[in-house]
Amino acid sequence: TMWCLELLLPLLLIINDASCQWNVWVPRDISAMTNSCVVIPCTFMYPSGIRPYRGVHGIWYFGQPYPQLFPPVVFKTRTDIVHESYKGRTKLLGDLHQRNCTLLINNIGAEHSGRYYFRADLGGANMYTFPDFSELKVLDQPNIDVPEEIVSDESLELTCYAPDNCPDMTPEIQWMYTDYLPDPEFSSDYLEESNTAVLSSTLTFTPRPMHNGQLLGCRVYYPNTTLVYERLISLDIKYAPRAVWVNVSSEVMEGSSVMLHCEVDSNPPPKIFWMFGDQELLWDTASNISLALDDVTPAQEGIYTCVGDNGYGIMNTSLYLAVKYPPREPVVNDSMTVQEGTSLALHCSTQGSPAPTLTWLKDGELVGTITADELSVLEILEITPQGDGQYRCLAENEHGRASSSLNITVEYAPVFLEESKCTVVREGVQCVCMATGNPEPTIEFYLPDLNVTINETDGRYNFYTHTDGHTSTGMIKLREKGERIDNGPAVNVHCSMFNMYGRESVHLELQQEKKYMMAVIVGTIGGVAVIAFIIAAVRYVGHNNKKENGNPRQDVVLENPALYYSAVKKDKQNLRKKVGEDGDYQPVGSMAGLERQELNYAALEFIGARPREGASGRGDDGSNYTEIKAK
Repeated sequence: TMWCLELLLPLLLIINDASCQWNVWVPRDISAMTNSCVVIPCTFMYPSGIRPYRGVHGIWYFGQPYPQLFPPVVFKTRTDIVHESYKGRTKLLGDLHQRNCTLLINNIGAEHSGRYYFRADLGGANMYTFPDFSELKVLDQPNIDVPEEIVSDESLELTCYAPDNCPDMTPEIQWMYTDYLPDPEFSSDYLEESNTAVLSSTLTFTPRPMHNGQLLGCRVYYPNTTLVYERLISLDIKYAPRAVWVNVSSEVMEGSSVMLHCEVDSNPPPKIFWMFGDQELLWDTASNISLALDDVTPAQEGIYTCVGDNGYGIMNTSLYLAVKYPPREPVVNDSMTVQEGTSLALHCSTQGSPAPTLTWLKDGELVGTITADELSVLEILEITPQGDGQYRCLAENEHGRASSSLNITVEYAPVFLEESKCTVVREGVQCVCMATGNPEPTIEFYLPDLNVTINETDGRYNFYTHTDGHTSTGMIKLREKGERIDNGPAVNVHCSMFNMYGRESVHLELQQEKKYMMAVIVGTIGGVAVIAFIIAAVRYVGHNNKKENGNPRQDVVLENPALYYSAVKKDKQNLRKKVGEDGDYQPVGSMAGLERQELNYAALEFIGARPREGASGRGDDGSNYTEIKAK
């Protein structure tokens, strides 16, 4: 510092000779660490025409330059009287005769910070307070030059400054808490300007988002002293959103409420948007935001995206919200009427979540296949009359079921039914013709022998028709009551049935012969059974009588009898009529007890029978008889 002043003085003298004005030069700003010292360089000039009277003197003021305002005196050459806060602390280093007014202040404190003014006293009225000042800043910690903006992944330089304006002490600088930095670099520099000196240390590294908010420190100390000064800073590193957290994709039931949360890691805090497709639902400038969805509907199912934008970058994350609900009522074809042989495709579509299974039912029975989709197509190839009915599409999932129905009406030509025939009845011959068709068929009868078509009721044929659903029945009677048909001509009847889709004509068969043969067979078998039963009964009764009475049994011998009547009776009233009420055979002896028993008997008449002796007789009419008596 001193050698700089020596070089500067000749120059100032030259300027002084040229201008011959009052002037002073001091550093505009100067700094020092608390409890250290500071040297304020000073050079002044005065007009060349002035001759100092009794030497050149000077005064340093603190705060303001006007003596009449009684500013604190920092240093005064004429006397040792100074402000109490500067006692023993100040010293003039310069030679006023050489126009050097450099001041030293030792053991400075924060209270010494401020403006310092120099006043030249050349004696008499030649006193002048220079308006220029030097402002002293007393620091209790070093300065760290931090850029206004620190951006992640961009090289950063941090510089720590320590004033070096105390001749007796030279500071040193250290950086603290740099172990976590990636590849830090350090460099030192010494800056001297306007006779003030500053020592600096620069730290260079590339910050990452993880370094945001971390501490860095600069320590200034003076060797061989206890003076140590530290300053800590928190890194404010700007970085684009590097993470966006949202709820995991989830499933909710229709009608429920859900809260979607989004948190963005960025600096500064971003502007957060909740988007549903291209629709903006909510935004705010914050580090997190929540979107509330109430009474959720299936229309709200889809992708929700949280977007974070803080000016340094954009980031987004999406989630899928699935809304579960039971199947909606299926949409099916309208009910239809089709012609037999037509091919159909029945469509059933619905919505549900999860996707429902679709089942086709016809009149309650499964048809087709079960489809796990929102669309099912039931194909019916060349439909038949059996395809007529109700078709129901049933949609099911784990949350419920729904169904829709349609009716298919199949129209077809008449079909002859096997129940159609002619039969012999007491009144004559009755012919019945039955057919099914849709629309229901019209039935007519045709008699080829008479060339007569019967399609309405008349007295001769008693035409009758009836419709039940798709089945039509027609009936006629060909013979009036009382007429005999045994030897009549063969029945020749045709049945004609028709609707809009076709006509069919068939010949009706007479069922008489088959019925007669069946009656003969049944009657023969029944007669044989009855005869066998009667013979067994007669033998049984005779055998019992012989055992009870001890009389020899009188056998009846039948020689080729012609049986024309037989009967088996079990009724006691009929027995009473036959035996008791007519008066021919009154019950006597042991026969009287038969009234109280279930009696099986047989009344037999024989032609050409030969009775054994003692057991036969002849009636009044000449008939042969055999008498069986119970005793």
